[in-house]
Formats: sequence, C-alpha cells, structure tokens
Amino acid sequence: MKRIVLEAPGKNAISSELMRRVISELGDAKGEPVLLTGAGDVFSAGLNLKEVASLEGPAMKLFLRLLDDLVTALYEYPGPLVALVNGHAIAGGCVLALTADWRIAPEGGRARIGLNEVALGLRYPPRVLNLIRARVPPRWIEKVVLGAELFDAESAQRFGLIDEITNDSERIAEKRLAALAAHPRDAYTTAKLALRSKKLAPSADVLARFEREDLPSWVSPEQKARIASVLKR
Repeated sequence: MKRIVLEAPGKNAISSELMRRVISELGDAKGEPVLLTGAGDVFSAGLNLKEVASLEGPAMKLFLRLLDDLVTALYEYPGPLVALVNGHAIAGGCVLALTADWRIAPEGGRARIGLNEVALGLRYPPRVLNLIRARVPPRWIEKVVLGAELFDAESAQRFGLIDEITNDSERIAEKRLAALAAHPRDAYTTAKLALRSKKLAPSADVLARFEREDLPSWVSPEQKARIASVLKR
C-alpha cells in the first residue's frame, strides 16, 4: 500500500506544487493500492486561493489544465484508491475525494464537506463537472452543486459525497483498501478503466466554450475581489 498525503500550507490547499507532487506520486505507485488522505486534521480546504488570485489568463489556463490532469490521474488510477477524508474537504478538496473508489470519514468529527464553488463565484472546468456528474447521485446533484453548501459528514454521506462513516476510520480505510486489492489486479484494472477511461473528457466544443466564455471569469476583477474577501476572513 502506498500512502499519498495532501500536505501544503493553507490547510492543504491545492497549489500547482501540490498537484505536480501528487501526480508524480501516483505515477510512482504504478497501480499499487493507494490511500489518499490529508496532513493533520484536514483533507484539503480547496484550491490555493492566493495562487489563484495571482494568476492571469495564460497562467490560469495552465493552472486549470494541471487540475484537470490531477483529477484525471486520480479518477483513472489503475489500482485501488481509497480516500480517508480525515477533515475538511471543501471545493477542490471535495473534488479530489470524489475521484476515489471508496471514501471514508471519521465519526463525530467537525469536518465540513462540500462543493461550494458557486458560492465563491467560480465556474466549474468541464472535466471537473463531468467528474461530479459521474460521482454524485442524480437525485442530489443540483442540491450539492447549486446549493453550494458545506455539510457535516452524515449529510455528506446522504448526498453521495462520501461512502462510509466510522469511529475507526484509519483502520477501516486500510481494511477497505486491502479488500479491493485482494481482487486479481488485472481484472480490477480492466473493469475500472472500462468504467472510467475518457469519461471525464469534454468535447472539443465544450472545452473551447469554457476557455472562451468561462475562463476569463477566473481572472476578472470581480472574481479577484471575491477571493480577496474570502482570504480576509
């Protein structure tokens, strides 16, 4: 088993550096079972907003492409991947948790879990939105995305953002990962990739429309002002 830990300043905020490191560690794992978790008592509080606020058009495009690469690498990882959601999993942090084959959170914690991008004024990149469509039950997807709320673990489980809550989350996460790893690896990989491979890829038209109409909003003065307000809290 390989343990990949989201560890970065700002409550494990997702920076370019963190994304490159996790992609590299996934490559090094070579299909072996992976346990994805966060450092300390937080899974990830989302994108590094300081970095996001510093980026302009071309750099923002590269940042979001790197996010696409990370989401794809996790979702299409050929071996078993379990997320131990050990604390807050907010916005981009929740997105990373959604990529896992199984998601576990501790019982009785104060973690807040959810997709609050709309509340922050951020427009979803199409690959991330495709992941959400694939992982969040249709019954709840509009509540989760349009409501942009942050939930406790019990509510997050009810709305399909995590799979299991337990009072021994570390041990149970390792147990669930071991159970998935006990299957013949070639059969597991073939079935997983048949279910997931290229499922996130947007059409050329959708991607072009995002880059033409939505990407500019990420670097607009209004969005930078919203981010500055959030960072002051």
